[in-house]
Amino acid sequence: MNGSPRLITGVVVTTLLAGLCVGAGTASAAANLALGANVSTSSAEDASLAGPSAVDGNTGTRWASAEGADPQWIQLDLRAAKDIRQIRLNWEAAYARAYRLEASDDGTTWRALHSTSAGDGGLDEISVSTTARHLRLTGTQRGTAYGYSLWEFEVYGAGSQEPPPANGYLPGTLRPSVSQAEQDQVLSRYYQQWKTNFLTTSCGGGQWAVRSVDADHAFVGEGQGYGMTISALMAEVDPQARTVFDGILRFVKNHPSVIDRDLHAAEQNPDCVSVNGSDSATDADLEIAYALLLADRRWGSGGAYNYRQEALRIIAAIKRSEVHSGNKLPLVADWASSGSHNNGSRSSDWMPGHFRAFAKATGDSFWHSVRGATENAVTRLQQQFAPNTGLLPDFVQDTQSALRPAIGKFLENEVTDGKYSWNACRDPWRLGVDAITVSGSAAQAQVRKMNAWIKQATGGDPNRIAKGYDLNGTVVESGSSAAFFAPFAVAAMADPGSQAWLDRLWAKLASTSLSSTDYYASSIQVQVLLVLAGRYVAA
Repeated sequence: MNGSPRLITGVVVTTLLAGLCVGAGTASAAANLALGANVSTSSAEDASLAGPSAVDGNTGTRWASAEGADPQWIQLDLRAAKDIRQIRLNWEAAYARAYRLEASDDGTTWRALHSTSAGDGGLDEISVSTTARHLRLTGTQRGTAYGYSLWEFEVYGAGSQEPPPANGYLPGTLRPSVSQAEQDQVLSRYYQQWKTNFLTTSCGGGQWAVRSVDADHAFVGEGQGYGMTISALMAEVDPQARTVFDGILRFVKNHPSVIDRDLHAAEQNPDCVSVNGSDSATDADLEIAYALLLADRRWGSGGAYNYRQEALRIIAAIKRSEVHSGNKLPLVADWASSGSHNNGSRSSDWMPGHFRAFAKATGDSFWHSVRGATENAVTRLQQQFAPNTGLLPDFVQDTQSALRPAIGKFLENEVTDGKYSWNACRDPWRLGVDAITVSGSAAQAQVRKMNAWIKQATGGDPNRIAKGYDLNGTVVESGSSAAFFAPFAVAAMADPGSQAWLDRLWAKLASTSLSSTDYYASSIQVQVLLVLAGRYVAA
């Protein structure tokens, strides 16, 4: 769980927008004074969950106290007196409902810094003003039946850069050269436009939904997934985000697939009634499940909905109904369990970060197999069908034998189903986020190939990125759309030699207003801006 940051001074809680990290050039970080501190604890659940794991700078490791006992504490020795201005507590699911923070010069005599009895987990950012060598966090009331657990206990001083967003971008990841304040302002402006243009409560009953004004139906599943993800990632700046998230989740739960009722029916008409078969679409269910894991990290699962349990329920349904049992590639929907569609897949569903998150949440190695199958498919397609461009087709067929781009109409369009078009345009973004957050990700080489080609093919001018290509790079649809140029910005972040190109892509994105009649491109644009601005947090 990685909740929305709250800047806390005494008992006053405010949200943050600007100034959380430095945005020029490669990703940089403030000096975390707690890194490598000497740590003592009241207890540890086991040896793998010991105190030093809370100060190792790795959000994949954690300290966990013994279960079922109050109070519990973790104490840091910073080795010398430090001027301390902010403390960041990144709680795992086992959070503190009530806790106190104290400081000491000698480790014996303690003075109060902060206390709360209304903790809700997630990520707490606490403003303080003290000089101390020792810090102690004491949990006095558990928020769950377990113990207390922290991914990280971070400490920041005066005169240094502000702490970065807890996104885990790899060192060397490129960021736009403009200031963080400007990145945040652009993101905030476009996010508000997106909410105004596409969010609605017209379905009633406490439901929120994303209107897909440019799609075949008034509401589509991928849109609800996008809305949930955007809301969870914007929680640190939008106090309404959880209300929106829960409202969309209510809409999703009220519209189950008729084939597997733990999945979402992918299309609804203006009267909010499921139509066109009332069955699923895999891209929607993958995104909804992932967004629920984000919500669990942001807010915990102790509110109106147990986000984690909802995610696990949907992940299990995706496994049984939307993944090929043999080749482990995602199917396009729960209805594609037989016939020719059973041997096809949509390349934009090959999201390695989602599958990593599912594996971690469930403990099921099946999802590593799915990720491996999709990574191998990308590499094979690039080598055999797009050696110069790295582009992928919207759909593939013959996944059980000789994997190849779809021929003719596989699902949507007889001309473009086998080309880099309105589905595959998401691939540089979907693969790119894994490339910039996971060391050794197969996506790093894959998106760098795409990035190198598009940069060369356009002469470094984002205005020349077209709305569709053959896999050999021939333009199949002219014109410009954020659905196509925005994702390439994430690919550029993974290429150390692309700072100038990334800056031009940023400028293009920042100057392209959202269209009230184009939900799809607008939703992609906002999500890419989240990544560029350092606000993306892997689930």
